[in-house]
Amino acid sequence: MKKLLPFIVVVILVASCKSYTTSPVINNENEHSLIGNDTVSISSDENDYEIIIIEPGFNSWLLSTARPEGYHSQEWLESRNAILVQSWNQRNMQPQNYDPSLYEVRIDYDVNSDYGYEVNYKLYNYFLYFQIKYKQRLTSAFSPRI
Repeated sequence: MKKLLPFIVVVILVASCKSYTTSPVINNENEHSLIGNDTVSISSDENDYEIIIIEPGFNSWLLSTARPEGYHSQEWLESRNAILVQSWNQRNMQPQNYDPSLYEVRIDYDVNSDYGYEVNYKLYNYFLYFQIKYKQRLTSAFSPRI
């Protein structure tokens, strides 16, 4: 697998395109700073992966609400991500049962690959944020209170 989770970009873009009853006015001067603040990008030439998360509010949630890096071990994060990715992919394959605009793209997560701590940390926390924001429960065991 050459790229890890490029689908996250598509899912987040689709999810962030939902219409809202009130939309803030953003002028072009602030647009680049807004996008920069809501984009989390992790890449590595060594492991040949890239993950880009563009989700309004995720970066500030990650910095203010999520448990700090180092709280969980990499092995713990990998085991949770494997379960969460499996649940995500099952929902992706059942658009008649789950909102296809939320689970638009399948996640290719190889449990035998070492993606490093940072990718696993941010992926796990994205799943938590996603579940809280969209009131979804990917699993019964590792879901935050919604």
